[in-house]
Amino acid sequence: MTTSARPIRIVTDSAADIPPNVAARLGIITVPLTISFGDQVFADQELSTDEFWQRAHSAVHPITSQPPAGAFFSVFEGLVAMGLDVICITLTGAHSGTYSSAWSAASHFRDHVTVVDSRAISMAMGWQVIHAAEMALRGASREEILSSIASMRSRTRVLIQLDTVEFIRRGGRLSVVMPAIDRMVRALSIKPILNLVEGQLRLLGAARSTSKGLARIASEISALGPLELVQIMHIRASQAASTLAHEIVATTQVTMDRIGIGEAGQVLSCHGGDGVVGIGALLAS
Repeated sequence: MTTSARPIRIVTDSAADIPPNVAARLGIITVPLTISFGDQVFADQELSTDEFWQRAHSAVHPITSQPPAGAFFSVFEGLVAMGLDVICITLTGAHSGTYSSAWSAASHFRDHVTVVDSRAISMAMGWQVIHAAEMALRGASREEILSSIASMRSRTRVLIQLDTVEFIRRGGRLSVVMPAIDRMVRALSIKPILNLVEGQLRLLGAARSTSKGLARIASEISALGPLELVQIMHIRASQAASTLAHEIVATTQVTMDRIGIGEAGQVLSCHGGDGVVGIGALLAS
């Protein structure tokens, strides 16, 4: 491993859903997105989970916004002044302006700040951030870190089942696939299944029930071959997440102790709503 000429610090945004204790241990700096309920604006995670859902189920739908370029600039400026280089890994640019905000801020620091579009969401994005931070702590060079997370990005697959389309309809982030989803939902009582392709959420299929949808997802995952990591994320759907974990164990060689299960953060919750169950799978290299 080549030693970096300047120590490297990893920066990300709050859509990565990295547990605070993990971020603290690895020195990851998180720039929060904002969540708006009408004219009331909060930094992501400023509200408690209960407060967020109380507001989310009101008549005012939550809307997310990328951090302003100035928020990234302040973080980058402080780190570069400390003699550090920065790699900033952001939420997929296909569904957020976060990458553009970070890139705009990074342009003021020449080669000291590199911004990477994760082309992922939630912990599928978090994997890249955590891996980069671990490499940075070991003294890896920028080129080595960028190459390694590019490999992770190419091997990551994400599948999501929606329980309702109301949140994504009102949020407006899936305008490309929304007409197709709407047609199916209005004609049938179904659960849409989405997959992430080059950072873009697309309609993969649909199921007539949650259980059938989870079985479909497990089947898709099992067809991928050997897996290095599996993470199941849900939004107020812990039982469905547990069911999917057992489906994965039954259909792949992944054991239960290798499957992470967690609740997605408020950014994804704004767009997916209650009942979302998603899975990230990292193919073995």
